[in-house]
Amino acid sequence: MNKEFILKDHFHFIGIGGIGMSALAMALLKKGYSVSGSDLVKNNETKKLEDLGAVIFSSQLQQNIEFINSKFKTKLINFVVSSAIKPENAELSYCREKNLTLKHRSEILAILMQSYTSLAVAGSHGKTSTSTFLSTLLDLCTHNSSSITGGIIPIYNSNCHLENTKFLVAEIDESDGTISKYKSDLGIINNIDFDHCDHFSDLNEVLSSFKNFASNSKKLLLNFDCEITRNNFYSKNMWSNTNPRNVSYAIIPTVINKSHTIGEYYENGAFISSLNIPIPGLHNLSNITASIAASRMMGIDFIEIKKNIKFLKLPKKRFEFRGQIDERNLYDDYAHHPNEIKATIKLGRLFIKENINNEAQQSRLIAIFQPHRYSRVKHFAKEFAEELSKADVIYVTNIYGAGEKNEDKINSKIITDLIYKQNKNVSYINNYHQIAKNFYKLTQKGDLILNMGAGDCHNFWSNLITKNFD
Repeated sequence: MNKEFILKDHFHFIGIGGIGMSALAMALLKKGYSVSGSDLVKNNETKKLEDLGAVIFSSQLQQNIEFINSKFKTKLINFVVSSAIKPENAELSYCREKNLTLKHRSEILAILMQSYTSLAVAGSHGKTSTSTFLSTLLDLCTHNSSSITGGIIPIYNSNCHLENTKFLVAEIDESDGTISKYKSDLGIINNIDFDHCDHFSDLNEVLSSFKNFASNSKKLLLNFDCEITRNNFYSKNMWSNTNPRNVSYAIIPTVINKSHTIGEYYENGAFISSLNIPIPGLHNLSNITASIAASRMMGIDFIEIKKNIKFLKLPKKRFEFRGQIDERNLYDDYAHHPNEIKATIKLGRLFIKENINNEAQQSRLIAIFQPHRYSRVKHFAKEFAEELSKADVIYVTNIYGAGEKNEDKINSKIITDLIYKQNKNVSYINNYHQIAKNFYKLTQKGDLILNMGAGDCHNFWSNLITKNFD
């Protein structure tokens, strides 16, 4: 694999609108390459790419490839795909038929990382939040950092900020096994859990993938509080939020409320300072601790870190407040694994607890959940039911298949039937149109409404507010 591409190269992304693919496309544009891409859905990312000069197709047809080949015939054309692109995709199948140059998105990111001191953020949960916090701290503390992530970072309002800097924060996807392709100066493992049942058959396969990633990292930073990580990896650089002993970095929380977290920061067991962090939630504190630890490992002065902590913000779709409708508070979250739902509902309860203390009206936690992938529902139905049943009222919608074939005839009623055994306030509602149509019957004033999932469910609030459901 070449260390760097030639500026004469052109890159065509099949599925350019995805959050990871669009970040790479933007990175290449900023590096001076010509870029094109196709996607059936236009979004903010494809618009940004068009504004930067990319050629965007709203179809995925053989003709698109033929057009690109004729338009950029003086260049070496690389056709970029992710694991989400199915073999029957017309553009991909034509590229294979004509033996055109195909590259996986992981190859592009791996090459871009080689030009920087790279900090690779991996793990089953919290990668995007950790990447966001780390990107924010490194940028504000050094003004010498770039980022390519799988979420919209507030300080950039983008999933890609690429300049000629020293550092690069890169979010690493483990879902398809390509995690082994990355070589980094610092590899960060947030946690390890069994997920992505469409690719991995068991936890051992997931572990093997992360071990390859660890062996390719010059330095390794690990979460001591994750039992699977702690028992299967070793590094002298570990962080914790439960005990400052035997780890290099720790923040022990003393106050967690809906607006901030106060914690005592330790290095190598020694108390350093108290920190006031403007982000709620114990799971977020772990991600922030990782970000501070990584910054310290890069030589950033702690005084600078403490000064810039107040600017930390969550990325979009992570307990994101979307507004209020008739005294109902609306939140979006990307949670699509049982452990993520557990953390999100726990955070929702924290908000409700404080509202009860400050307001006379009783609040309910309403969970709206769009399951993501049939394979995940098949494997984790019991765990989904266990966590979702902790909400006061639960509405489960149809499964977002993400291109998977439903060979086992899996549907959301599997989850709702299991929830019903623990919480009778559960309903299966086929789609978001029905939720919008009956919104005032399904909810009441004072409700905190959590909309969770990794599919297209995040369009719900904007459509509801604009009444765009006809």
